[in-house]
Amino acid sequence: MTIRGLHHNAYRCRDSEETRKFYEDFLGLPLAEAFEIKQTKTGRDASVLHSFYEMGDGSYLAFFEAPGQPFEFKEQHDFDLHIALEVDEATLTAMRAKGKAAGIHTRGITDHGFLHSVYFRDPNGYVIELTAKMPGHDSAMDRTTNNARGKLDQWQAAKRA
Repeated sequence: MTIRGLHHNAYRCRDSEETRKFYEDFLGLPLAEAFEIKQTKTGRDASVLHSFYEMGDGSYLAFFEAPGQPFEFKEQHDFDLHIALEVDEATLTAMRAKGKAAGIHTRGITDHGFLHSVYFRDPNGYVIELTAKMPGHDSAMDRTTNNARGKLDQWQAAKRA
């Protein structure tokens, strides 16, 4: 079996239209599809809207609005949950200014060495990171030379100590 890539990553949303305004109008991801689910495959009645926003690589961010179904929306901490989307450096800078001008919670530009990042908070409380690759990105992410497994093992050993 070979996983070919990401088709979509799905999240709950409070309101489909306010979510659309952020992802389509602010971030520029076109609304590609939306469909209502009235009944689950097991025959349970439902009232859910599933919407998809297309990214440049053909994958999607998707959202479920499910009024009446309990879900705890809370502001996520970056370390708990965030969605990172790749852009170029010029777009990163422009989007930072656009977010601040629009009154959207905006942080950054943060220098991670091999990435520069700007962080926004969407209407559902999720942190959205726009990230631009910096020189050295590919070598930093090269699993054949970066000793990722050794770093993870060292982390695990330190936790046990």
